[in-house]
Amino acid sequence: MLAVSAAVSAVFGYLAAPPGTPRYMSTLLGVANAFAVATPIVLFELYRMHWAFTRRMQRWPLLAYLGFKNVYYLVCIVGGTLLVRLVFDGFIGRAFEFDRIMVNSFFFGAFMVFIGTFSFEMGRLLGYGTLKNLLIGRYVRPRREQKAFLLIDMKDSTGLAERLGPVRFHELLNTFFRDIADAALECDAEIHKYVGDEAILTWPAGQALADGDCLACPFAARDRIAASSALYLERFGAVPEFRAALHCGEIVAGEIGDLRREIAYVGDTLNVAARLLEAAKTRGRDILVSADLLKSVTLPADLRADPLPTLDIRGRNAPLEIFALGRRS
Repeated sequence: MLAVSAAVSAVFGYLAAPPGTPRYMSTLLGVANAFAVATPIVLFELYRMHWAFTRRMQRWPLLAYLGFKNVYYLVCIVGGTLLVRLVFDGFIGRAFEFDRIMVNSFFFGAFMVFIGTFSFEMGRLLGYGTLKNLLIGRYVRPRREQKAFLLIDMKDSTGLAERLGPVRFHELLNTFFRDIADAALECDAEIHKYVGDEAILTWPAGQALADGDCLACPFAARDRIAASSALYLERFGAVPEFRAALHCGEIVAGEIGDLRREIAYVGDTLNVAARLLEAAKTRGRDILVSADLLKSVTLPADLRADPLPTLDIRGRNAPLEIFALGRRS
């Protein structure tokens, strides 16, 4: 985000250079403005759900929340632009002047912030990977792809919902998915969707998959939840646990829907992953992985894979070899 802002601002600075000012100086001024204005805004957008005050803001009325964001962004735009201009004018020994280029910088900054905020909100709504693919039309026509999937399902969600009530259970689920999302970012995963108390993460065939990041992801999620255990106990009286299943294979990906469009994955791979998740419960294991996936990745040094009896899956000619994943002691 900062790199894109700097590049666009550099072009703006070059084109808007006033007479008598070297274009390279105006270009550098545009880059400095971009970093001064965009940095606090990007940090706010990325980390607002990790700060207690900004988490409470999510419960404000929408107009109050948007009003606060607009005031904050205005302070960033005006304060960042003025600070850079004061430093720049002091560096070249010129008296500060509120000129036309300053006014243009304010308007340009406001426009860039609007575009950036819109992108953030659309990315949060659809998922950044989904938004990118919808914009470039990657899946206008269905296409075959090799992908790995991680299904994460909260344990005893029914009991927690009965004890906490629907509103507090929704808050617990939201906090739980936030920790899952942090683990997904850490392991280069895309969050495909949330289904009830289940999260579906995916990786395309590539380096992140080959390096074993997908196998490490459920343990990263477990670590995130453990690090927040005090918060869970204070707010909900319990620390959530989960089961997980990992599998890979070919799927068909394509846009689906009319009034509401999304990218859907169709194929046997997700069905097998769902059966693995059911087997995790019946086999008394928290994290299961198929042999198909293990053959495609490097097992991280701190993990072990224990073979289990094969799993019969309807529609498959041969039983599925499965393993239980765990950390080495």
